[in-house]
Amino acid sequence: MTNIQVFKKGDNYTRIICEGHTGYGVEGEDIVCSALSSIVQTAALGMLTVACAGVEIVRDDKAAYLEIIVPENLSPDTAHDVQVIFATMMCGIGDLYSEYSDFIELEVNNVY
Repeated sequence: MTNIQVFKKGDNYTRIICEGHTGYGVEGEDIVCSALSSIVQTAALGMLTVACAGVEIVRDDKAAYLEIIVPENLSPDTAHDVQVIFATMMCGIGDLYSEYSDFIELEVNNVY
């Protein structure tokens, strides 16, 4: 199972942690894990290269771990772009979760 923890401060996404393989299929051929990974990694690339946000990415392929941390000191325009990308990523994750909740655990936490 892939465990996904999303953190928000008010209406703004601040961090996501994805950990573990979904177990839907054989490792390396698991379409659910692959789809989820593609959604999150594409969003991370968008935040880095399109929004130029300087997000922190922690990745450990062997442990099936990926974390994206949004910096607090972004300009209003960059922060807006990051939030749009993050929200789009959450649409993709939510869609997968609605179909494959036996393989994905999703938790959204508000932190203050």
